[in-house]
Amino acid sequence: MAQLNHVTIYTDGACLGNPGPGGFGAVLRYGAHRRELSGGFRRTTNNRMEMMAAIAALEALKEPCQVTLYSDSQYLVNAMSQGWAQRWRANGWKRNKRERAINPDLWARLLDLCDYHRVEFLWVRGHAGTRENERCDRLALAGAQQPGLPADQGYSA
Repeated sequence: MAQLNHVTIYTDGACLGNPGPGGFGAVLRYGAHRRELSGGFRRTTNNRMEMMAAIAALEALKEPCQVTLYSDSQYLVNAMSQGWAQRWRANGWKRNKRERAINPDLWARLLDLCDYHRVEFLWVRGHAGTRENERCDRLALAGAQQPGLPADQGYSA
């Protein structure tokens, strides 16, 4: 099997009100290369933007990669690294016999991307001086403040 390129990704999501206008930001690093991504939606939630940051970053990769993805969202990191999202999918997007999983549209996209790439999710404390995480926070806030944001098709209040 061929050696996969290793990409380091930092992600963050933000919401001005929860729900409210939301944005996401990501920084991708591969060797000397660096790329920033940002976007947003008119009405969404913070958790959805945390997930969208990871999705947008992984979708930007043009070939299968070994990825170390840092996020300050314990929701995202725990659901992926502890297998929660995989279990929700296997159980028909149910958390247990009574409760439906929240955000199944984004979890499905993220799980599909993780089937393509080899992704390790790691938690980083937010607002603690980690340079790339701080940059992602600024990108996410900028994404949420853009004029004419599109609707988040998967969000329903």
